[in-house]
Amino acid sequence: MSDAIEEVPVLRFRSGRATEEEDPIAREEPLEIRLGGVSLAVVMRTPGHDRELATGFLVTERVVERSSDVESVRHCGRGGEPGAEDNVIQAVLAPGVDVDLDRLRRNLFASSSCGLCGKATIENALATAPPLDDPTWIPAALLPRLAAALEAGQEAFARTGGLHGAALFSSDGELAVVREDVGRHNAVDKVVGWALEQDRVPLADHVLMVSGRISYEIVQKALAARIPLVAAVSAPTSLAVALAERAGIALVGFLRGDAFNVYGHRDRVRP
Repeated sequence: MSDAIEEVPVLRFRSGRATEEEDPIAREEPLEIRLGGVSLAVVMRTPGHDRELATGFLVTERVVERSSDVESVRHCGRGGEPGAEDNVIQAVLAPGVDVDLDRLRRNLFASSSCGLCGKATIENALATAPPLDDPTWIPAALLPRLAAALEAGQEAFARTGGLHGAALFSSDGELAVVREDVGRHNAVDKVVGWALEQDRVPLADHVLMVSGRISYEIVQKALAARIPLVAAVSAPTSLAVALAERAGIALVGFLRGDAFNVYGHRDRVRP
């Protein structure tokens, strides 16, 4: 359990009053999955149950069909990268189990630029998109309206219960667009694509609202689009908070009614 949780500073708002506290949030770290010494993919995950994650990955990618196909699965070190000791796991198949690695790697989405520890991952993100130089801030009383507007705009979710949503607002709370998708990253991409077609990118002085949690990838997309504030009805992860702090982005989590938490660049939300 301790591997899965990290304490971070939070500015906690309750009925218009703010208090500084420590908040437990889910950790997010990259994990490189190797097969017989060959790197297959780097996935973002909460540490813990890594063996199950790796073997489940091999099953869903149709590399193995049964437990006897796997000889061993273990963590292995990564020299020269502090913090990455537990972020590489290697599977070895049983003798006689063959796999077409070329075909497998062609079918996998693997980010070769992703680091193997949180610090390297953040550095890679900032190398392609520098921290924001944007004075945008919003009053705390505005935030509950954003969550309500996103919920009202999720027409497909209201019917199916199976879609994520993302919405873009101006810093004064005006709704620009709502998009839905089965993947929350896809919903965010649709919102940013809409803004690009409207010639509104970079999105300084805007707020992104998402229906799920705030992961590292969501913050990375906001940084690339130059969005200074990301809000969600659910929790942020540790790597999302760490990137937000470096990138100058505020994260609003657990936005439910007039209660919410502010992480990262917390000065962007004021009582």
